Amino acid sequence: MIRDLVKDEAILSQVCEKATPEDADLAQDLIDTARSLDDCSCLAANQIGQTKAVAIYIDDDDVAHVLYNPKVLMGIRPTRVVEGCMTRDEYSKVTRYAKVKVTYDELVDGEFKQRRRDFTGWIAQMIQHMVDHCNGKLV
Repeated sequence: MIRDLVKDEAILSQVCEKATPEDADLAQDLIDTARSLDDCSCLAANQIGQTKAVAIYIDDDDVAHVLYNPKVLMGIRPTRVVEGCMTRDEYSKVTRYAKVKVTYDELVDGEFKQRRRDFTGWIAQMIQHMVDHCNGKLV
Protein backbone atom coordinates (compact mmCIF):
# COMPACT_ATOMS: atom_id res chain seq x y z
CA MET A 1 0.00 0.00 0.00
CA ILE A 2 1.24 3.49 -0.82
CA ARG A 3 1.69 5.58 2.32
CA ASP A 4 2.13 9.31 2.85
CA LEU A 5 5.61 10.55 3.67
CA VAL A 6 6.14 11.85 7.20
CA LYS A 7 8.16 15.03 7.72
CA ASP A 8 7.55 15.30 11.47
CA GLU A 9 11.00 15.47 13.09
CA ALA A 10 9.59 14.06 16.35
CA ILE A 11 8.89 10.79 14.52
CA LEU A 12 11.96 10.88 12.29
CA SER A 13 14.29 11.41 15.25
CA GLN A 14 13.07 8.34 17.18
CA VAL A 15 15.33 5.30 17.30
CA CYS A 16 13.41 2.56 15.55
CA GLU A 17 12.32 -0.64 17.26
CA LYS A 18 13.76 -3.94 16.12
CA ALA A 19 11.85 -5.39 13.17
CA THR A 20 10.33 -8.87 13.18
CA PRO A 21 9.22 -11.20 10.38
CA GLU A 22 5.70 -9.85 10.96
CA ASP A 23 6.87 -6.55 9.43
CA ALA A 24 6.85 -7.98 5.89
CA ASP A 25 3.73 -5.95 5.02
CA LEU A 26 5.53 -2.81 6.16
CA ALA A 27 8.43 -3.65 3.85
CA GLN A 28 6.00 -4.00 0.95
CA ASP A 29 4.44 -0.63 1.84
CA LEU A 30 7.93 0.91 1.67
CA ILE A 31 8.51 -0.58 -1.78
CA ASP A 32 5.09 0.52 -3.04
CA THR A 33 5.57 4.03 -1.66
CA ALA A 34 9.09 4.40 -3.09
CA ARG A 35 7.95 3.25 -6.52
CA SER A 36 5.12 5.80 -6.46
CA LEU A 37 7.51 8.73 -5.95
CA ASP A 38 9.66 10.49 -8.53
CA ASP A 39 13.40 10.02 -7.97
CA CYS A 40 13.02 7.87 -4.84
CA SER A 41 15.68 5.20 -4.49
CA CYS A 42 15.43 4.37 -0.78
CA LEU A 43 13.09 4.71 2.20
CA ALA A 44 13.04 3.76 5.86
CA ALA A 45 9.93 2.84 7.82
CA ASN A 46 9.91 5.98 9.96
CA GLN A 47 9.58 8.02 6.76
CA ILE A 48 6.09 6.53 6.42
CA GLY A 49 5.32 6.87 10.13
CA GLN A 50 6.34 3.44 11.41
CA THR A 51 9.22 3.38 13.89
CA LYS A 52 10.54 -0.05 12.94
CA ALA A 53 14.05 -0.80 11.70
CA VAL A 54 13.06 -1.63 8.13
CA ALA A 55 14.61 -0.02 5.06
CA ILE A 56 14.49 -0.58 1.33
CA TYR A 57 16.60 0.51 -1.60
CA ILE A 58 16.07 0.13 -5.33
CA ASP A 59 19.16 -0.80 -7.31
CA ASP A 60 20.23 0.26 -10.81
CA ASP A 61 18.31 -2.69 -12.30
CA ASP A 62 15.09 -1.46 -10.62
CA VAL A 63 15.13 -4.36 -8.13
CA ALA A 64 13.91 -3.54 -4.62
CA HIS A 65 15.91 -4.88 -1.66
CA VAL A 66 14.67 -5.02 1.95
CA LEU A 67 16.99 -4.70 4.93
CA TYR A 68 15.54 -5.53 8.34
CA ASN A 69 17.51 -4.27 11.35
CA PRO A 70 20.43 -2.91 9.28
CA LYS A 71 23.66 -1.84 10.98
CA VAL A 72 26.84 -0.45 9.49
CA LEU A 73 29.73 -2.37 11.04
CA MET A 74 32.54 -0.44 9.39
CA GLY A 75 33.29 1.93 6.57
CA ILE A 76 36.32 2.92 4.53
CA ARG A 77 37.21 5.96 2.43
CA PRO A 78 35.08 8.66 4.08
CA THR A 79 34.07 11.62 1.97
CA ARG A 80 31.80 14.63 2.43
CA VAL A 81 28.74 14.62 0.18
CA VAL A 82 25.66 16.74 -0.30
CA GLU A 83 22.62 14.58 0.19
CA GLY A 84 18.90 15.02 -0.24
CA CYS A 85 16.11 13.23 1.59
CA MET A 86 12.51 12.52 0.65
CA THR A 87 11.30 13.74 4.06
CA ARG A 88 13.49 16.83 4.45
CA ASP A 89 13.19 19.96 2.36
CA GLU A 90 16.83 21.01 2.51
CA TYR A 91 20.02 19.29 1.41
CA SER A 92 22.63 18.31 3.99
CA LYS A 93 26.39 17.85 3.98
CA VAL A 94 27.25 14.50 5.52
CA THR A 95 30.18 12.12 5.70
CA ARG A 96 29.60 8.86 3.86
CA TYR A 97 31.92 5.94 3.28
CA ALA A 98 32.70 4.63 -0.19
CA LYS A 99 32.56 1.04 1.10
CA VAL A 100 30.63 -0.29 4.08
CA LYS A 101 30.24 -3.64 5.79
CA VAL A 102 26.61 -4.08 6.82
CA THR A 103 24.75 -6.65 8.85
CA TYR A 104 21.01 -7.02 8.37
CA ASP A 105 18.21 -9.55 8.49
CA GLU A 106 16.64 -10.94 5.34
CA LEU A 107 13.22 -12.55 5.36
CA VAL A 108 13.47 -16.09 3.96
CA ASP A 109 10.49 -18.45 4.12
CA GLY A 110 8.91 -16.46 6.94
CA GLU A 111 12.06 -16.36 9.11
CA PHE A 112 14.95 -13.96 9.47
CA LYS A 113 18.37 -15.00 8.22
CA GLN A 114 21.20 -12.75 9.28
CA ARG A 115 23.37 -11.50 6.44
CA ARG A 116 26.67 -9.65 6.33
CA ARG A 117 27.66 -7.96 3.12
CA ASP A 118 29.90 -5.27 1.70
CA PHE A 119 28.35 -2.45 -0.33
CA THR A 120 30.08 0.21 -2.41
CA GLY A 121 29.30 3.44 -4.20
CA TRP A 122 25.76 4.75 -4.51
CA ILE A 123 24.20 1.72 -2.82
CA ALA A 124 26.56 2.11 0.15
CA GLN A 125 25.51 5.75 0.43
CA MET A 126 21.80 4.88 0.35
CA ILE A 127 22.23 2.21 3.02
CA GLN A 128 24.12 4.60 5.29
CA HIS A 129 21.29 7.11 4.86
CA MET A 130 18.69 4.46 5.75
CA VAL A 131 20.66 3.25 8.78
CA ASP A 132 20.78 6.86 9.96
CA HIS A 133 16.98 6.96 9.67
CA CYS A 134 16.64 3.71 11.65
CA ASN A 135 18.86 5.24 14.36
CA GLY A 136 16.74 8.41 14.47
CA LYS A 137 19.55 10.51 13.06
CA LEU A 138 18.44 13.44 10.93
CA VAL A 139 20.94 14.39 8.23
